[in-house]
Amino acid sequence: MHGLSFPPDGIDCLIFAGDSTNYYDLKSNLVEFDYFLHWIGGLNITHKIVIAGNHDAWATRSAYKDKLSESGIIYLEHSMIEVGGFRFFGSPYTPTFGNWHFMKDRGKLSRYWEDIPYNLDVLITHGPPKGILDLSLDRGNAFKQCGDSALWKAVYRKGPRYHIFGHIHDFDVCKNFGTFKRDTVTTFMNVSSVEDGKFDKGLVHNGIIFEL
Repeated sequence: MHGLSFPPDGIDCLIFAGDSTNYYDLKSNLVEFDYFLHWIGGLNITHKIVIAGNHDAWATRSAYKDKLSESGIIYLEHSMIEVGGFRFFGSPYTPTFGNWHFMKDRGKLSRYWEDIPYNLDVLITHGPPKGILDLSLDRGNAFKQCGDSALWKAVYRKGPRYHIFGHIHDFDVCKNFGTFKRDTVTTFMNVSSVEDGKFDKGLVHNGIIFEL
C-alpha cells in the first residue's frame, strides 16, 4: 500500500497486535490462521511478535500457538519477553463486546493491567486505552470512545515508551489509525490495517514504522 513494498529494508522486528483472523466458527478460523502463518512465517524479518485479538479463535487452542513458536514467531499472551535488549509485554484482553474471545467485563480489567511491568519499551494490547484513537459510533449513531479506562490509568502510571494496539478500526466518518502523543512519556499507535465492516477491501494501511 501507499507505494511501499513490505517489508521495507532494514526492519528488524514486526509487531502484530491481534485479529489475524476473523471468523467466529473455529473450522473457518483455522483456515484463515493457516494463511496468516504462511504469510508471517515467510517474511524476511528477524523478530516477529504476535498477540491475539478477540477474533482469533485459533489462539484458544494451544496447538496453534505452538505452530507459531515452531515457525520462530514469538507469541505473547499476557506475558513479557526481552528481545535485542528491549522489553515487550503483550496481552489480548479487551472489554466485553459481543460473544468473542479474550474479553473481560470492564470492571474486572484493572486487575489484569496491574501485571503490566514498569520500565517497558513496548506495550502491545489488542484494544486501545480510553480516549486515544478509539472512536466509534454507538447504536444511536453518536460518537463514542470505546477504549478501556483501566488500561489508560495503567499506561499513565507505568509509562511504557510505546503502546501499540488495534481493535478499533477506521470507518467512513472516523479515522483511528495513526500515532498520538499527549502529556505522557508514551507514544500511542493504533495499527488497525483494515476498514471496519469492509474487510473484503483488503488493507487500507500498511503498518507504522518506528525506531526504538
